[in-house]
Amino acid sequence: MLTAFGELAIFTGNAHPELAKHICEYLKVPLGKSDVFKFSNDNTFVRIMDNVRQRDVFIIQPTVTPVNDNIMEMLIFIDAAKRASAGRITAVLPYYSYARTDKKDQPRVPITGRLVADLIETAGANRVLTVDLHAGQVQGFFSVPVDELTSLPKLVKYFQDKKLKEPVVVATDIGISKRARDFAARIDAPLAIIEKRRVGNREMAESLNIIGDVAGMPAILFDDEINTGGSMIAAASILKKEGATDIYACATHAILPGEASHKLSAVPEIKEIVVTDTIPVPQSKITPKIKVLTVADMLGEAIYRIHNGLSVGALFSQQP
Repeated sequence: MLTAFGELAIFTGNAHPELAKHICEYLKVPLGKSDVFKFSNDNTFVRIMDNVRQRDVFIIQPTVTPVNDNIMEMLIFIDAAKRASAGRITAVLPYYSYARTDKKDQPRVPITGRLVADLIETAGANRVLTVDLHAGQVQGFFSVPVDELTSLPKLVKYFQDKKLKEPVVVATDIGISKRARDFAARIDAPLAIIEKRRVGNREMAESLNIIGDVAGMPAILFDDEINTGGSMIAAASILKKEGATDIYACATHAILPGEASHKLSAVPEIKEIVVTDTIPVPQSKITPKIKVLTVADMLGEAIYRIHNGLSVGALFSQQP
């Protein structure tokens, strides 16, 4: 098939090289060669070792911890590709940090999600590919095309295969309820919602009560990301008090800083924690309760479709 751009070229920064490797395996193309490191003065250096002139370049870099270093690495990588005369540059951000900062909800605060979008465009990205943005309106922060994929079909299939008896899907807060409703509809389950109050700017939340019935049913806690796990732990506690049986937790992005994965896994009410590899989950954070699903095939198929001018939306219309 003839494409509007040259040969496909895939590169990765240091944020998640394992995911980039699996994407390349799916596409049956080699991972591009590059040199990405920091000098002793903490300046980031990027050198693309392959010829990318007029090629269709995809740079894979979830903006994970250390977030600001990985964002800067992505920007410099994009600039390097632009100055090497790449035909088109797509920033592949499986996880988009600062998406929570999508509006001014307090006086004299920034909209950092918009700032990061501006930086990516200014660096030279022609389009963006991402997965499950925390706030969908972040797509509108870009003037270049944005393809937002979702891990929902993978999570749906996983829980369909478990064949839970009459489960209930529980949104961890009202903000995620729309996605949780879509998930519940796909597995033919009712929806309940945790009413939650967040305490200031601290990473603490107080779960208040449950909207919906959970008594006597296995519950699937649903969110787009798990950070410290505080929301999941508080939600699991109230679910147990309200009579839920087995409790599962699932999310696309597993941030899990420090000992969060072990703290979450130690909660007796939670039977299993299902996440994806949009963010690297090192072996040190893996516990018997944690199940990691890969999004490499989904991202690989999306890259194939973008490169060949095919519909990305059709990718999801073919899935359950």
